[in-house]
Amino acid sequence: MDLLPNAVLLGAGALFFVGVAIMVVTIAYASFGRVGVARSLSAIDKAYSPGSAGRQEEAFGDRVVAPMTTRMTKIGRAATPAGALARLRRWLDYAGNPTYWSVERIFEFKGLGLIVLLVVGVIVGLTLGGLIGAGVGGVLGAVLGFYLPDLVVYDLGERRQNRIRQTLPDILDTLTISVEAGLGFDAAVAQVTRYGQGPVSGEFARLLQEMQLGIPRVDALRALAQRTKVMELKTFCSTIVQATQLGIPIANVLREQSKEMRIKRRQRAEELAQKVPVKILFPLIFCIFPSLFIVVLGPGAINIAKLFFG
Repeated sequence: MDLLPNAVLLGAGALFFVGVAIMVVTIAYASFGRVGVARSLSAIDKAYSPGSAGRQEEAFGDRVVAPMTTRMTKIGRAATPAGALARLRRWLDYAGNPTYWSVERIFEFKGLGLIVLLVVGVIVGLTLGGLIGAGVGGVLGAVLGFYLPDLVVYDLGERRQNRIRQTLPDILDTLTISVEAGLGFDAAVAQVTRYGQGPVSGEFARLLQEMQLGIPRVDALRALAQRTKVMELKTFCSTIVQATQLGIPIANVLREQSKEMRIKRRQRAEELAQKVPVKILFPLIFCIFPSLFIVVLGPGAINIAKLFFG
């Protein structure tokens, strides 16, 4: 009788790993398949060459993986609410628009996760709780599989915004030194993007590219402020916009902004240091104190028990 639940759990695990394998194959096909001009020329060559290859001779990715990817993308797009697309694009901007995390790829992961974890949740719930457990497990699995890509994008965005917040004062110091040395604002931004590292340098590189493409500096700075949730960077962009519109010297503005950023970084470090006693209180009470009580009071408790109970 115990073999049936074990077999069902084993089947659920196998189904989960099959879903993971399908996801890996999909990613590999989308990332390393033929793209661009080479793929287009190959398709034209196949279409117009005499005796072109039949459906049996096509690549496995073209016959199986590509249609499956299209179906998963349609399922993910159909299940996504109307207002969630703008929020997803905004968080992709916060994450720096990673190469392998486009909107279509996220819809594909949503559809695949929804179906795979729905089936796994139904099987596990049916094994543990019958029909009610199957319904609950299916709902939980579908919700988890659908929103798991959103959680990954949210985590990437939060990590990148924290790195921007940490490295922004140093980048502003470099920008200030470059402007005070006689460079213009655009040339100073080019120096930062050439020798700097991290997400702030990437954002300034995009700012410089937009200005080189003909977008006014004010509009490019406002677009930079919309791509981040770090208030310090938003304040910097709005200050440079006002200085540009009012004709205030950029060097003075950058010097004050750099000084203010260093003060805010020191205040943030002091704030984190003050939070340490509160954060360490719970591990101290629930983990360290019981161990100390056992080590210190344990022998005495054993001797008292021997004394009273012989």
